Amino acid sequence: MKKTLALTAIFLLLSAPIVFAQGEPCQGNFDFDQDVDASDVTVFLQHFGRSQYNNPCPPSGPAMVPKTGQTTCYDSDGNTRPCANTGEDGEYQKGIATTPRFTDHEDGTVTDNLTGLIWLKNANCFGERTWSQALSDCNGLSAGYCGLTDGSIAGDWRLPNRFELESLLDLAYFSPALSNTAGTGQWTSGDPFTSVQSDFYWSSTTYASTTPSAWSVYMVIGDVYNGNKTLSILHVWPVRGGQ
Repeated sequence: MKKTLALTAIFLLLSAPIVFAQGEPCQGNFDFDQDVDASDVTVFLQHFGRSQYNNPCPPSGPAMVPKTGQTTCYDSDGNTRPCANTGEDGEYQKGIATTPRFTDHEDGTVTDNLTGLIWLKNANCFGERTWSQALSDCNGLSAGYCGLTDGSIAGDWRLPNRFELESLLDLAYFSPALSNTAGTGQWTSGDPFTSVQSDFYWSSTTYASTTPSAWSVYMVIGDVYNGNKTLSILHVWPVRGGQ
């Protein structure tokens, strides 16, 4: 009888939705054989502590889409209107969010609590560079440069890919399209980043249809463009971590 109750309790635990700290459920498939039977419990017990079953909501997936940050609705002429039966982003506000949005570690680094990515606090340490220079600058970055006291070494940092760079955006704002530390207002100098440029930033992602070009993000409005890797001189924002 006790064994049956214990197995039932474990099964209920596995069947329950996993909730993140920000209150959003992880939508992963925790029933690995996709049915309801005792084999789930048996397999879990066999693998507990030494496989993916130890973490039924692994950080490698599924990926959840973040909120854009937009909370206002607009008509076709660009005028604000009540967010009721519009079908707009500002009405639905779908996606996940977290507060505070950023954590300043006071060592030259800032963590985005939404993605877990660690960004250089100084968003313009290297000025404007070609794409190859941007890749090299990021890969060679280490503590002692750009205000870093985090103990990082060359090779820890990299140029972000297009989607990582876009993940910083908050489309409730423009010039720049970036929120403050709390995620409750627009970025201002030092809150949490310094020297953010309302301009183009390189990503490490090549433009597939024209490979001499790479994707960039326009921090003024959050748009994306492609720039010639050799001829375009854009800003650089190094990142660490990521899946």
